[in-house]
Amino acid sequence: MVEKEEGGPGGISEEEAAQYDRQIRLWGLEAQKRLRASRVLLVGMKGLGAEVAKNLILAGVKGLTMLDHQQVSQEDTRAQFLIPVGSLGRNRAEASLERAQNLNPMVDVKADPESVESKPEEFFTQFDAVCLTCCSRDVMVKINQICHKNSVKFFTGDVFGYHGYMFADLGEHEFVEEKTKVAKVSPGVEDGPDTKKAKLDSSETTMVKKRVVFCPLKEALAVDWSGEKAKAALKRTAPDYFLLQVLLKFRTDNGRDPSPQNYAEDSKLLLQIRRDVLEALGVGADLLPDEFVSYCFSEMAPVCAVVGGVLGQEVVKALSQRDPPHNNFFFFDGIKGNGIVECLGPS
Repeated sequence: MVEKEEGGPGGISEEEAAQYDRQIRLWGLEAQKRLRASRVLLVGMKGLGAEVAKNLILAGVKGLTMLDHQQVSQEDTRAQFLIPVGSLGRNRAEASLERAQNLNPMVDVKADPESVESKPEEFFTQFDAVCLTCCSRDVMVKINQICHKNSVKFFTGDVFGYHGYMFADLGEHEFVEEKTKVAKVSPGVEDGPDTKKAKLDSSETTMVKKRVVFCPLKEALAVDWSGEKAKAALKRTAPDYFLLQVLLKFRTDNGRDPSPQNYAEDSKLLLQIRRDVLEALGVGADLLPDEFVSYCFSEMAPVCAVVGGVLGQEVVKALSQRDPPHNNFFFFDGIKGNGIVECLGPS
C-alpha cells in the first residue's frame, strides 16, 4: 500500500497515486514528488524528440514545453509518431501537441513555435532541465553554458541513421542509490557459499547518498588526444565519439544533417570532413573507416526508441535524484546493437 499525502505542497493526490502507482513502487514517493514538481524544456520535435516527450510525459513531470520552429516534412512522417497524418507544412511542435497531451492529462504540455536561438538567457532558467535535439554545436555549447551557470540540468542527443548519442551535464549532482546491506557474520563461522549469501541478503537494503561532478559539453568535445595518457585512453574510446564530431561539423557547415536525397554528394562531404576533423583532433583517420558514411543518413525509428528511452530515463533520474546517472556520454551503435557509456572531458 502506497502512503499518500494530500493538500500540502508536494503532496500526491489519490488520482496521481493511482496513475503513478508502479513508478512509486519502483523509485519511491519522494522521487515521484520531485519529478512532478519539475518543468522540462525539450527542443527539436523530430523522431528522437517524440520519444523523449512520450517518456517524460508518461513519467509524470509537472510540465513539458516542446520548442521547435521547423515545419513538418515528409521525412518527419517516418519516425515522429506524435504528428498526425496530413500535417505537412504545420509547425512540428504544434502538430505534436494534441497527441502528446493525450498521453497524460496531468502533465502541462505546451508547444512553442519559436526558434531556440531567439530565446534570451532567462527563458532557460525557468526550467529544471533542458534537453536539446537537432541543434548546432554552437547552440548546444551556448545553452549548456547558461544551464551550467544557473544549475539547470542539461541534456542533448541526436540520431543519425543507425547511430545515436546523448550527453549530460548535471553540474554538481547529488543522488541516492539503493544498496544491499552487508550482514555481519559472527567470528568462527565457517566460510562458504551459504555464508557469502547471508552476507548479501537482498531483502535488506539501505539508501546511500552520493555526489558526482560533470563537465560542460565544450570541454567534453575538446579532449586533447596528444598526451601519453590520452593515447592509451584512445584505444578504449568508442569511435562513435569521433563520428559525432564529424556529424556535428557537417551540421554546422551545411545547416542540416546528411540527407538521403543527396546521398552521393553528402557522402563525399562526410569523408572530407572526417579527414579534417580527425586531423584537427590529432587522431588517425583509420578510426572511422570509409564505410561509416553508409550508416548515418536519416532518423531510424528503432534507434530513436533506444536513444530516446535512455535519454528520457536519464532526465527522470536527474530530476528525481534517484540512482547513478550516466556520466557523461551514451553512444548507441545500431549496426552492432549495443550501447556504451563514456566519461570524456578534462583529465
